[in-house]
Amino acid sequence: MKKTTADRKVNNVKRRLVSALLLAAVTLTATGSVWESPAETVQAAPSMGELQNRINNHQNQLNNINSQINSLQDEQDLVQEKIDDLNAEIINTMTSIGMKEDEIAEKETELADKQVQIDQTQEEYNIAKEKEEKQHNDMITRMRMMYENDSSENYVNLLLQGGGLSGMLNRMDFVESVYEYDRQKLQEYEETKEQVLALWNQLEEEKTQLQADKDQLEADKADLESQKSELDVMLAKKKKESANFDAEIKKAKQEASVAKALLQQEQKQLKQLQAQAQRGNTAAATGSYTTTNYTSVIDNASGSDMGKRLAKYACQYIGNPYVAGGTSLTNGADCSGFTFRIYSDFGYSIPRTSYEQRSCGTGVDYSSAQPGDLICYDGHVAMYIGGGLIVHASTQRTGIKVSNANYRPILAVRRVV
Repeated sequence: MKKTTADRKVNNVKRRLVSALLLAAVTLTATGSVWESPAETVQAAPSMGELQNRINNHQNQLNNINSQINSLQDEQDLVQEKIDDLNAEIINTMTSIGMKEDEIAEKETELADKQVQIDQTQEEYNIAKEKEEKQHNDMITRMRMMYENDSSENYVNLLLQGGGLSGMLNRMDFVESVYEYDRQKLQEYEETKEQVLALWNQLEEEKTQLQADKDQLEADKADLESQKSELDVMLAKKKKESANFDAEIKKAKQEASVAKALLQQEQKQLKQLQAQAQRGNTAAATGSYTTTNYTSVIDNASGSDMGKRLAKYACQYIGNPYVAGGTSLTNGADCSGFTFRIYSDFGYSIPRTSYEQRSCGTGVDYSSAQPGDLICYDGHVAMYIGGGLIVHASTQRTGIKVSNANYRPILAVRRVV
């Protein structure tokens, strides 16, 4: 099977993490483990300078591991965004399928009703046709009888019968009225039959159209079901990628925990040496290693003192929650609410939204970015802390965190201080 891009990225990160830990192991082996007993290794205790160099090296290694963890989390965030999009698309597709099923059911009901009307119309047509035929036959019979009796002898007989000429005329008027009645009824039945036939044809056409509409709805439903199947496959693939990231992040965090424990042990050893050398004065020499893991990154970056103060202040809230619309550094903030509150706490006024913050301050190139600068993305904003890193309120799942600045395309860099 071919490896996906996500799998290759995970493997690359994994190799870099293993390399960093091997380097740490080699360093500790060369200098002597902090857990080795005097009986196993007899060597001179390291000087404060040597121990400080070890701490700096191990701090850099830990920073590298944390950077790789951030990279994995950023990649996973992008995968999660795709999963959320796919879930939303699947829900929309299922809703559309449900609507198509309702429309199909409605068309089936209309077809059934239309068939009932057609059957009723067929029955009415048959009755009208029977009446027309009966009226036609009765009319022919009466006309035949009248023509057979239409002779001079019969008219004489009519004169000789009671009533004389007046009675004969009355009888002739009666015959004429019967003929006119027959003709009118025959015409009525013919018209009724034609009307019923026209209605029957109209109903058949409507039924044909309803069937065509139903067939189209069935085809649309089949297309939607096919789309849903494709989305389900894509969703399963993305969930697998996310699960792989979960496993690698968990492993990397465990390795970072080990590295951090080694670093803390060395820092503790350094403090003990400083306590002996300076008789308890320990604050100045180790301050840069106790604030956050990114203090050294900020201090080593070029930039103003105020910008670095902003960046250090922002890093104090790493791990706090992301809350849409929020501006609280402790209870939760969104991306622009986070940067807004950081600047506000130092007396600087910037716009509230990420779109407006993209235009505040002065624009600079990313290559010239300094701690405290705003890094603007499409619909997102973060604060630069140096070393190619940013601190930002990322997502509801990850909260306030540190990421690589280039984890997504940068639209602008704005300097406020």
